[in-house]
Amino acid sequence: MRFALLGSGSRGNATVVEAGGTRVLLDCGFGLREATRRLGRLGLAAEDLDGIVVTHEHGDHISGAFGLAERFGLALWMTHGTRVAAGSAGLAAPVEVIDSHRGFCVRSLEILPFPVPHDAREPVQFVFSDGRHRLGVLTDTGGTTPHIERMLSGCDALVLECNHEAVMLTTGRYPASVKRRIAGRFGHLDNGAAAALLATLDASRLKHVIAAHLSAENNTPALARQALARALACAPEWIGVADQELGLDWRELA
Repeated sequence: MRFALLGSGSRGNATVVEAGGTRVLLDCGFGLREATRRLGRLGLAAEDLDGIVVTHEHGDHISGAFGLAERFGLALWMTHGTRVAAGSAGLAAPVEVIDSHRGFCVRSLEILPFPVPHDAREPVQFVFSDGRHRLGVLTDTGGTTPHIERMLSGCDALVLECNHEAVMLTTGRYPASVKRRIAGRFGHLDNGAAAALLATLDASRLKHVIAAHLSAENNTPALARQALARALACAPEWIGVADQELGLDWRELA
């Protein structure tokens, strides 16, 4: 099992998860040409995908999903709320509605959704498993819940939102209303909150921890690394960071 990120941040998000010849894209916040270019950077073509799993309807996660699915005949999986919130976009694309509390399979991958507090219609995040390894992904959440903690405990790899450093957001140039939204219960995790969540999890199997969805304005890779490293008592260099432009190269779970 392996995974890679095409890009991560407010200008577009997408993650590839692969196991046993099955490849799914988690979100697609890039246009058709850019998504195919970024897939090519990982040695993949869109035709290699088995479908696209969507977390929620915000543009940096879904703007390219329907176009990619329609162009290459890919299935789409999302909650009913996300499909309704997407409106008339991609009406020709085949959408499979998922239950936010019920897992489903795409060939060799078991995909386990779980609801998160975020300012979207019915947002979810996911744990991916090939039966031996588990990859947990958590971005776009304003906080944690006991259910989130249960879902992410015991994973072999985590992609974890470190959207902002609280002080940088507070003193930064964003309007007050935007600051309140980002820092609120239905906004985004800051470095400290992400680290606090990480510290509650069973980390005994962790081989990869990736800080993701970093704000270009209100965070730095060094601050995100330091926060997560403190939670795990590891060297900051061990923590990976997903970049907006370069994403993250393949990481193996073996």
